[in-house]
Amino acid sequence: MAWLTATYLIASAPERIEERAEALAIEQSVECPPEAVHDARIRDEIVARVASIEPAGEHRFRVNVRIAVQTTGGETAQLINMIFGNCSLWENVQLTGLELPPELLARFTGPRHGIAGIRELLGAPHRSLTSAAMKPQGMHVPAIATMCRTLARAGVDIVKDDHGIADQAYSPFAERVAACQAAIAEAVAATGKPSFYAPHLIGTPRTLRAHARIARDAGVRVVLVAPMLVGLPAFRDLVDEFPEFVYLAHPSFGGAARIAPALLFGRIFRLLGADAPIFVNYGGRFAYSQDECGTLTATAREPWGDVRPALPVPAGGMRLDRVEELLAFYGPDTMLLIGGNLLLAQGDALEARAREFVTTVEGIGARASA
Repeated sequence: MAWLTATYLIASAPERIEERAEALAIEQSVECPPEAVHDARIRDEIVARVASIEPAGEHRFRVNVRIAVQTTGGETAQLINMIFGNCSLWENVQLTGLELPPELLARFTGPRHGIAGIRELLGAPHRSLTSAAMKPQGMHVPAIATMCRTLARAGVDIVKDDHGIADQAYSPFAERVAACQAAIAEAVAATGKPSFYAPHLIGTPRTLRAHARIARDAGVRVVLVAPMLVGLPAFRDLVDEFPEFVYLAHPSFGGAARIAPALLFGRIFRLLGADAPIFVNYGGRFAYSQDECGTLTATAREPWGDVRPALPVPAGGMRLDRVEELLAFYGPDTMLLIGGNLLLAQGDALEARAREFVTTVEGIGARASA
């Protein structure tokens, strides 16, 4: 028999933590009173069991629960269901860790490209990478294409749609992809430096596949997807069906569940095929701490069976004047994503500001490798 281990942070009075931990194990396995389980095989092989309980602060405890691998069916939605289905509805419970045995881990291919593949695509073997988001949504296609061309001419590695840009009447997906791909090609021809456009894929599974085919036929190599919006199983299927894409995984809707950010973005997104998970950086317009960001980054890159390491992409209120600080913290296996702070400028000034971003990042990389 094989077991996975899920770790939870539970707020509880000390005298009740054993009771709460046992209740969680039951809830995440057979979901009925233990006395109602009359089959010895189910008691021995299916019922989850509490492996350990450790103090984690005042009235807080770290609880490890062993869950039978066979209950997951080796399937994405059922895996999430078994580790955080019903107990996600419980107050004061957070899912913080997940360890999978080799036989279950092997069923998930993970990133198809990862850090090494992204570096190869961009011809950048050592330095940190750059990305910029096109904002604000509401622009018509010619304006988006112009911005895309400007940012690529400045040398930005990946120019992506803002995650609010979808298939709206003012910016139809197929028209936008064709225009931005042409803009990128024009910029690359002028500079000789690789740069890639990443359109946003969002919608029902049918729409995701249709738009992915449009993007693939247009020569797109990088796409942006928000796994929590489209659904984790749909995201995994998309990666399986279109493995040629590098997947930037956007964190939108990722705060709607009580799952630790390092686990959700650094581990689960990576498990399901995210090559480069985007997350909100400390000191920006979101509330992640520096420690949380450091843990998330380490989780995305750390060895994990045969699953390729993913490239962390800090974002969210990033500023040009913090580039050196952020690269000192995150290191070279990072892609910095700056959106609105670059777009304070327009036209030629935007290109100059974006080039300053690129030059700063590449200069830090050059000094580090000297």
